[in-house]
Amino acid sequence: MPLIAAEIIDDGEAAAVRWPDGRTSRFHALWLRDNAPDAETRSPVNGQRLITVLDIQPQTRIAAARVTASGDLEVLFEPEGKTITYAAQWLAANAYDRPHRRDAGWVGEAIETWDGHFGSRTARARFDDIARDRTALATWLGAVRRYGFALIEAMPIEPGALTRLVDLFGHVRETNYGRSFDVRAEVNPSNLAYTNLALQAHTDNPYRDPVPGLQILACLESSVAGGESIVVDGFAAALRLKAEAPADFDLLAHYPARFEYAGSAGVRLQSKRAMIELGPDGELITIRFNNRSMAALTDIPYGEMTAYYGAYRRLAEIIEDPAMAVTFRLEAGDAFIVDNTRVLHARKAFSGGGRRWLQGCYADRDGLVSTLAAIEAEMKMAAE
Repeated sequence: MPLIAAEIIDDGEAAAVRWPDGRTSRFHALWLRDNAPDAETRSPVNGQRLITVLDIQPQTRIAAARVTASGDLEVLFEPEGKTITYAAQWLAANAYDRPHRRDAGWVGEAIETWDGHFGSRTARARFDDIARDRTALATWLGAVRRYGFALIEAMPIEPGALTRLVDLFGHVRETNYGRSFDVRAEVNPSNLAYTNLALQAHTDNPYRDPVPGLQILACLESSVAGGESIVVDGFAAALRLKAEAPADFDLLAHYPARFEYAGSAGVRLQSKRAMIELGPDGELITIRFNNRSMAALTDIPYGEMTAYYGAYRRLAEIIEDPAMAVTFRLEAGDAFIVDNTRVLHARKAFSGGGRRWLQGCYADRDGLVSTLAAIEAEMKMAAE
């Protein structure tokens, strides 16, 4: 969308541009200079900035601003005497002169929350399809980004195969559990996941900082009665808490909980983070919920402790509400991925007869988001 007009405002401290639909966007001189796309400011090879904020003169002003024949913005900076052109498309994508949401608990447009009715819309893909088709991979990764959960079918039924899935978009995050780990009943287990007990919906490894952003669980064998998997959208649960009991939401977002793990020799993992973590602008960014790993709460004032436990209980009740859950059974060759900063997972108890063998591993979200953005850019260039 090309620009149709530009003018200097605030004595050169900023420029205002007008779009064909009548909207106006303002951009500060310092911001524009810091984001100049020229080869002296940004590396033409990798796009990284070549200057620091100290290289920009604090008295930088806009001496001239005009719209080029192609509809882009051309700016002359003083006292440098430097002229820079900014693509209208880039300005539109990075415009900050707009209403900003400040209500605590908002989520971005790329995220869609869900409840138990989501089951029929769960994204599914075959491993071979996303391994050979970048478009199919982008569709599946896009579902993970949007919903925080997706399924994979027809995985190779062999130990370690799930790491090949991670290789399609990122890198395995190795932990004290190894590059991958087995989830099956054990005698004297180091973790309650390695029993046949039911597990409450939880996020994994809240005692790490940062937590693993993604978890993948692949089924190698399933001949037991029970053991169905369950997922719950933690963002939807937090937003429901906010709607039903805003004071409880505020308590869980304001005070940090503590988590710890000491189930293996030589390992003492601890973290101090809120169960409902918000960004500085109020964005809902992370849910940490794991009854097995909760340490003693020592950061809540005496006068708030009873109310805090009430809020904790109410969130647990929402998470355990069957209306919030999507339930499914993994058969050999099935796998699922969850955004571990958002989606809780659980399982039902299973009988002692038969075998249930899952393998799991972790990865970081930035690899998935990066790969998806790269494929989307490739698809956009191909379409132009």
